[in-house]
Amino acid sequence: MTDPVRPLRVAMIGHAFMGAAHSQAWRSAPRFFDLPLDPVMTVAVGRDAARAADAADRLGWAQSSSDWRAVVARDDIDVVDVCTPGDTHAEIAIAALAAGKHVLCEKPLANSVAEAEEMAAAAASAAERGVRAMVGFTYRRVPAIALARRLVEQGRIGEIRHVRASYLQDWISDPEAPLTWRLDKEKAGSGALGDIGAHIIDLTQHITGDRILEVSAQLETFVKERPTADGDRGAVTVDDAAVFIGRFTGGALGIFEATRFATGRKNSIRIELNGSAGSLAFDFEDMNVLELYDASEPAETAGFRRILVTEPEHPYVEAWWPPGHGLGYEHGFTHQVVDLVNAIAAGTDPAPTFADGLQVQRVLAAVESSSDTRTWQEIPT
Repeated sequence: MTDPVRPLRVAMIGHAFMGAAHSQAWRSAPRFFDLPLDPVMTVAVGRDAARAADAADRLGWAQSSSDWRAVVARDDIDVVDVCTPGDTHAEIAIAALAAGKHVLCEKPLANSVAEAEEMAAAAASAAERGVRAMVGFTYRRVPAIALARRLVEQGRIGEIRHVRASYLQDWISDPEAPLTWRLDKEKAGSGALGDIGAHIIDLTQHITGDRILEVSAQLETFVKERPTADGDRGAVTVDDAAVFIGRFTGGALGIFEATRFATGRKNSIRIELNGSAGSLAFDFEDMNVLELYDASEPAETAGFRRILVTEPEHPYVEAWWPPGHGLGYEHGFTHQVVDLVNAIAAGTDPAPTFADGLQVQRVLAAVESSSDTRTWQEIPT
C-alpha cells in the first residue's frame, strides 16, 4: 500500500474574478495531474463575511472568513493565494511569508517598485527557511506559449531581432462605463499598463530569455471621468492605453501596445518574434495554435506553418484531452497550480519568482517615467 499524499492546505484571499479562476485551478489540478502534494481548499477570505461565505460555498472552499490576518496566522494553512487588488498585495504577501506560508500572488506583483522590492526581499528571506513564493503571470502556462519558449531555447528561430507584443481589450471603451477600482491609481497602481501590459512584458522576456534594457513610452487617458455607483462622476486616475518601444539584452528591438480601448478586441494577446533563422507568432484568440516560419525552407514551399498545440508531447497537454481537443483560458491557472505544488514539494523556487515580478515592476515604472518625461528610461538591474 502506498503512503497517502500529504495535504497542502490553501487559503485564498479575494474571491472575485481572479478568485473564481484560481478556485477552479485548485479544484482541477489534483484531478488531472499526479501531484506530490494534495491541495486542500481550506478557506476563502473576503472583506464582507456574507459574500465570502457565499463565494466559499459556490467555489468549493470548506470555510470562509473576513479576517485575512487571522487566516494567515492559522497553523492549518500552508499556502496563501493572494487574489486581491494591487494595493493590498505587499501587506498580505509579506505577512504570509513571515508566518511561514508559501505564497501565490496575482500580478502585477505590487503597485510600486518600493513595494515590490520589499516583497522580493521578504521572499528571498523566506526561501532560506524553505518557504516559496510565486507571482501569477498565468499566460506563461498556455501550452503554445510554453512551446514557443522551448523552440527559442532550441535555437529554432536563431538570433532574435524583433519582438512585437500587444494586449488589446475594449471593456471600458464606452465613456459611460462605470468607475471601478481598476481605474483608481491608489488601488490598481496603473491602468492598462499594469493590468495587461505587465503580461506582455513578462511573456516576451520569458519566451526570449532576455530582459528589457530601456524603453521609450507614451501613456494616454482618453476618458477623464466616469459615473460612480452613487450617481455622481469620479476622476479616472490611471492610463487607458500604453505604447512603448524597447531594447532587449540580446539586442532585439521590441514594440509594445496595451489598451482597453481597442473596440472589438475582448482579450487579444498577440506576440511575434522574428529571428535570423525564422519566426514565431501567437494569438490568444486562437490559443491552441503556434505559427512557425522556418527560413531554411526553399522559397517555393516557405511560409508560416500552423502547429496545433494539443499533442501529448506538448507542454502540459498530456494530462488533458485527446489530440485536437483544445484547452481554454482556465487551463493556464491549473498549470500554474501544478508548477507551484511541484516546486513546493521539490524545495525549489517556482517561476516566476517575486524577483521576476520586481523586474517587471521596474519596467512598468520606467514606462510610466518615460511617458512623463518624454525621455528614454533605462531599467535598473
